[in-house]
Amino acid sequence: MPIHYEDVGDHVVRITIDRPEAKNSLDLYHFRDLANAWRRFNDDTEAWVAIVTGVGRNFMSGADLKTYIPQITALQSQIVDGNVTEIDGCQLRDGTDAVLRSLRIYKPIIAAVNGPCVAGGMEMLGGVDIRVATEHATFGVMEPKRGLFAGGGTTVRLPRQVSFPAAMEFLLTAEAFPAARALELGLLNEIVAEDDLQARAEEWARRITVNAPLAVQATKESVLRGLALDQKAAFKLEAEFAGKIFQTEDAKEGPKAFAEKRPPQWKGR
Repeated sequence: MPIHYEDVGDHVVRITIDRPEAKNSLDLYHFRDLANAWRRFNDDTEAWVAIVTGVGRNFMSGADLKTYIPQITALQSQIVDGNVTEIDGCQLRDGTDAVLRSLRIYKPIIAAVNGPCVAGGMEMLGGVDIRVATEHATFGVMEPKRGLFAGGGTTVRLPRQVSFPAAMEFLLTAEAFPAARALELGLLNEIVAEDDLQARAEEWARRITVNAPLAVQATKESVLRGLALDQKAAFKLEAEFAGKIFQTEDAKEGPKAFAEKRPPQWKGR
């Protein structure tokens, strides 16, 4: 199974892309499997945080250009002509769901970047909240170098996540940037030694899972949805989330645990 979904404990799961023979590029079926892994995480009530990574010294390099284009073209033709919604379990939306563009997940996601993160890898990184990388990881929006267009969310998300000049440096040069430059431009949270990557990603995850899951998810949702609104509407949305969270059982447990000087026991309700 080239896409692994693993419970690593403490409400944390790891999604691993395992296709090193193709530098973790994905064909139609692997996009389907990655999309399904994200859907599983979204529906898994026991999973509060996900870590996404790749095997070896590969993270994700986007679509396998040798196979994906003819596969997706054939799929589009069959769906249109045959009046069906999927073929072999594959849907047209799998590609954008796999890179977290069309799938709305408000649980936190951490990227443990252990190699090239380019093209579709950069698209997916834009849908991730915390980014940890090794020194040898590289980052790039490579599509223009191939005469293609980064249509998986990068041209929209990147200018909202780093400074405008930094975003345009990535987007217009279509160059691969070393991890040190990506950190300097604000794309990453930190760079760690290769041997420490997975442990460090899990540390980040557990820094999040000590908090109330509903409050964390509402916070992320308020941020992401608020970015698409004017300030007045965003404040209104924020107030709605606050009203809902203050009515939860966890909102009672948190202050009670604080007063009793003990760790809170979150119920997620």
